[in-house]
Amino acid sequence: MSSNYENFFDADKFAVVGNSLKMKFPVLTYRGLKNLSKTVYPVDPSASDIDGDKTYKTLDELPENVERVIIEVPKQETGNWIRAVASAGIEDAWIHMGCDSQEAKKLAEDNNINLRTGTCAVMYVTPGASYHSIHKWIMKMLGKY
Repeated sequence: MSSNYENFFDADKFAVVGNSLKMKFPVLTYRGLKNLSKTVYPVDPSASDIDGDKTYKTLDELPENVERVIIEVPKQETGNWIRAVASAGIEDAWIHMGCDSQEAKKLAEDNNINLRTGTCAVMYVTPGASYHSIHKWIMKMLGKY
C-alpha cells in the first residue's frame, strides 16, 4: 500500500513553486516530475524562466488547473502560498522540509488541504543511485516514507 507521500505523485499536473531571488529554485523536483512525464509548471515570481520554460508569477496565471503543488520557498512565504493553493481550489500540497511554518500548516488544515511536510519530494521523483536514494532508504527504515 502506498503512503500519503507516494500517492501525491499519482496526479498528472503539478506546479512547483520557488523564489529564485531568495533561494535556489527546486529544479531537481521540477526536472524529476518532467522526467516522469508529468505536466509541470514552474511558479516563481522572481524568474522569467526555469530550464528555458516560462515561469508563472502566481498559480492564477497557470494555463490550466493543476492537481498538486510543491512549495520550496523561505518559511515566511509558505503561508501566502498555502492561501494561494486554497484560493485555487487545490486539495494537495507539499512543503519542502525545512520550509514549512506553523501558520502554513494551520492554514492547510483550516482549508482541508492534504499537506505533506517534513521531507524532500526529490527522493520520490528521481530514480537510481544518488544522495536522494540514500535519503529514501533512511526514510523507509524510519517508517517515514
